[in-house]
Amino acid sequence: MVPALVVGVVSALTLLALSELAGWIQHLVWDRLPEAWGVTTTRTWWTVLVLTLTGVLVGATVRWAPGHAGVDPATTELVSAPLPLRALPGLALALVLGLAGGVSLGPENPIIALNVALAAWFLCRPRFGVPVTGAVALAMAGTIGAMFATPVAAALVLTESFAERGDRSGPLFDRLFAPLGAAGAGAVTMTAFGAPTFAVSLPDYPGPALGDVLSTAVIATVAALVTLLAVLAFTPVHTLFHRFRSPVLALGLGGLVLGLLGVLGGPLTLFKGLEEMKELADEADTLAWYAILLMAVVKLVALVVAAGAGFRGGRIFPAVFVGVALGLSASGLVPAVPPAIAVAAGVLGAVLVVARDGWLALFMAAVTVGDVHLLPVLCVAVLPLWLVVRSMPPLRVTVPGGRPEFAALGPGPTPAGPAER
Repeated sequence: MVPALVVGVVSALTLLALSELAGWIQHLVWDRLPEAWGVTTTRTWWTVLVLTLTGVLVGATVRWAPGHAGVDPATTELVSAPLPLRALPGLALALVLGLAGGVSLGPENPIIALNVALAAWFLCRPRFGVPVTGAVALAMAGTIGAMFATPVAAALVLTESFAERGDRSGPLFDRLFAPLGAAGAGAVTMTAFGAPTFAVSLPDYPGPALGDVLSTAVIATVAALVTLLAVLAFTPVHTLFHRFRSPVLALGLGGLVLGLLGVLGGPLTLFKGLEEMKELADEADTLAWYAILLMAVVKLVALVVAAGAGFRGGRIFPAVFVGVALGLSASGLVPAVPPAIAVAAGVLGAVLVVARDGWLALFMAAVTVGDVHLLPVLCVAVLPLWLVVRSMPPLRVTVPGGRPEFAALGPGPTPAGPAER
């Protein structure tokens, strides 16, 4: 338990440190500099300028930083093999630049990769004897526990992971014991520093009704089908950007496109989407349903462009924003549907397609709405939805023959070998 608790605390501190640094740079770039230079609005050319410059800087990091800032997140799952230590500074820099610059990706993939590499480097030494899979499980659990300020999400993700590996070595809780300790330590550490909440402000849900199950299933299925368009476009967009031999050019062009999308969709479609979806929920009564739908589509396109161009970041946070926007749009179009039902269904559909994890999708839908009375409805509505989603392709790019991310870079980073660990 001692290593588990230490890994959980360190995982939370890593997340806190990089998030605070990104927040400070974001405030400097989007608030203080425009005010000092007399820029009256950041909704037009400033957005394009900042996103383009962010792309160039991230591209330079990918090109010249040791280890090329880790592997391309578009080609990996939420958790991948430990990276060598030389790749971590570049990955951290690319993540901070993207979060501060307004790129439509979350911190989850890079943060987990950083903490997994650190845990493997420290724990997989002969004196500790922790296997690589054990270090990965501890770091993943600690990071997810810190990110959501609860160990529940980590337990759900780990349960799915054990099932995929066919791990039957003893009772499930025995295998979850140490990772849950790491997740709990990460959650407590994050809570001590003021953890962010995912809950959006919505009218109180009056309670389950028979029609709510049908409404949830329909809205969630529509959200899943809309998100499927992003899945279908993902590989072609990734291929298009990676035809450029220079990541500076590819990511600079990607930043330019993101800037133009930010002008089209407005400030709420920028950044990872956590605070923006709360603002959207607060302003939903003043917006037409089609205006909110436009934000959802713009955010979805921005997610595909950001991940396809090679920005370092995760796809779950922006998927939650897309789900919230689709739900608010559905509620505005059909006022008879309670906003809580519509938003929960939208998040359920969008996250299920992006993450391909039913447990995580149910969890995100529940915590976004913040009402446990919705859980029975969601658990019934997810059944027909999963039958639709399981036949969809994953939001991931398969690189043929292990080709490196950009051909001009040479061999990319490989998992840390025994000596480096």
